[in-house]
Amino acid sequence: MQHNQEEIDKINWFHFYDKETFGFATQGKKGIPNKEEARLWGFKPEIFAGKSVLDIGAWDGYYSFFAEKMGAKQVLATDYFCWGGPGWGTKKGFDLAHRILDSKVESKEIDVPDISPETVGIYDVVMFLGVLYHMPNPLFGLQLATNVTRELLIIDTTYEKLDESKALFELHPKRLRNDRTNYWSPNIKGMNDVLTEIMGFRKVTIKPWTDGRIICFAYK
Repeated sequence: MQHNQEEIDKINWFHFYDKETFGFATQGKKGIPNKEEARLWGFKPEIFAGKSVLDIGAWDGYYSFFAEKMGAKQVLATDYFCWGGPGWGTKKGFDLAHRILDSKVESKEIDVPDISPETVGIYDVVMFLGVLYHMPNPLFGLQLATNVTRELLIIDTTYEKLDESKALFELHPKRLRNDRTNYWSPNIKGMNDVLTEIMGFRKVTIKPWTDGRIICFAYK
């Protein structure tokens, strides 16, 4: 669909849309372009093709529409904090991208604590990207995401380089304190043990992808 760059530039974007993937570009506020982020995470068509996908905390919707581009059969984007809550973001970017892309991605304004099979359904693939460390109770947040996951839960979160002989979560690490919405950050063992021993995932792969962040693939 035709788009007006002037209209795009009026929006205060968080995500970096790129012309190669979507046919239009935005100047986002993320620390890294989303295209590069997706490459580092290892996001490939086989993860999404033919799958139902839930994007929790979608904001401008880059990964919701990315999943659709990769062949997902159904995508639901959810958010509250950045769409109608206390965050500085809005849903304007998501709505404009949806219109430009003539997308079939569905959206639902719902806060993370209200996510459940009854409110949103159960999905083959659930994305929980950049959300966990904003949860005052991270285990509760992970349980909610797990409850709506049929096959694969993907988590991007901050992590701490703590003693890996112990499963640890650190409250308000020094590097997170500049944002009042940041709470807990795990070490790698903490993340792995919670996903396997508490949430019951049969296989978990975790890799650091940039300084201070990890990407987790948890398979049921």
